[in-house]
Amino acid sequence: MEIAPNESKTPSKIGDRPTSDVVVRLRTQDGRDDWLYCHSHILVEESKYFADRLSDSWPTCQILDSRNCVEVYCEEPDLDYHVNVLRLFYVIADSLMTEICHGVRNALGILRVAVKFGCPRIIAVCVDYLEAVPWEEAEEEELLNTIPGMGSKVEPVLARLQPVNPTAVMKIFLAALQFATSSPPSPLNDLKTTAQEQLEYLLTEDDDAPLLTADDEIKLEVVRCANRLFDRFNNLVESLLCDLQESISDAGKLQSLHSCLTDLSWACQILGKLEIMRDFVCSWTELSMKLVKIVQQKEAENQILKTKLKVLEVTAKVLEAVGYGIVVLPTVKRLHMVKLWLPFVRSMKPLVDSFAEETEDDLTIKVDSELWQSLESAFVSIILALPSVDQAEILTEWLENQQIRYPDLTEAFEVWCYRSKVSKRRLAALGEEHNTAKTVVVLSPSDLLCKNVINFVHSLQ
Repeated sequence: MEIAPNESKTPSKIGDRPTSDVVVRLRTQDGRDDWLYCHSHILVEESKYFADRLSDSWPTCQILDSRNCVEVYCEEPDLDYHVNVLRLFYVIADSLMTEICHGVRNALGILRVAVKFGCPRIIAVCVDYLEAVPWEEAEEEELLNTIPGMGSKVEPVLARLQPVNPTAVMKIFLAALQFATSSPPSPLNDLKTTAQEQLEYLLTEDDDAPLLTADDEIKLEVVRCANRLFDRFNNLVESLLCDLQESISDAGKLQSLHSCLTDLSWACQILGKLEIMRDFVCSWTELSMKLVKIVQQKEAENQILKTKLKVLEVTAKVLEAVGYGIVVLPTVKRLHMVKLWLPFVRSMKPLVDSFAEETEDDLTIKVDSELWQSLESAFVSIILALPSVDQAEILTEWLENQQIRYPDLTEAFEVWCYRSKVSKRRLAALGEEHNTAKTVVVLSPSDLLCKNVINFVHSLQ
């Protein structure tokens, strides 16, 4: 955007008092009063504002020392930007003008004054500069607060912040999803983690709505990718089971298992947000027994502890989905999940607590208290949805166990006692004699449970 030099203005220099015919007087409310000796032909050519002020139709133009005087009032922080703009009137090459614009804040300050003065050449240079250079977050906010009120000529500055069309959003989402559920080479693991984090961010409703609406196409693709991820995990588990002792001592295989579990934990977050957890929960239920067999090897307890914690994270999400009715499973599978994972969780809690106390600097093995609370609540919900006879069996084992402190099934125990005591009366009131008889059979294990409660209370005394 080079402009040919003008012979009449080439020798002119701002501040050259002998050749100047205009004084631009910059004044602020704080009392600052700067005089700049300028040339009318340059001011008129570069600025619509000065062209109007120096025209014959402007009534307040004053004569000062045989010169026109144009008074300009401005805020104190903007005075230097006014001076810079006046200096830029005398810069012929736009490349030099861009260098003077150095810095986003400086360029934005110059742009504000250029818009005020109506200087198309300086506006264009500032727009090109701001549109091309990187912004810091604070600068970006300042641009957002300033640019929209400046008119269409400066709109290109905000092009990088404009919402993209739904098609582009869909394409980048699907591409990121494919990569996030892949198994890339180790050097790309950081990029994979970033892809997972950003996918979760795009689907999260915080101060802003999610970037895209999860329609059937998106849900179907997410399920497909999650299933492929789970298939790789299943193959890994099967290979580990083939020679369990050798596999546990293989650091590479343990790392692969841990990495895959990390991906599955992330996948749970995405599936949960989209309310499509069923396939994952069913697959995890089927694979649970094999997985527990692998991670409960005593020989590698310390080496595999972090992996067991990842198992715990995924299991918590699965149990939550089952316990709160998000995914409906048959009674036999719900009972299987409780009997398999309750002992595992019960043994993990003291193990993690003791290990954390011994290695306080190792934050990677510390588990958030919310996870333990989530697991406890999920177990209570699942247990209370089982038949009474199964509840009685689970609660009996809980009361007899030395690690009764976690998980705390007191709530389930209290509800079971209440239901059991009032069941005859409640069912009789409904006139369902056959259910009452059935209840008597169901309550047969209650004698054993009550006996254990009495023994437990006596042991405390």
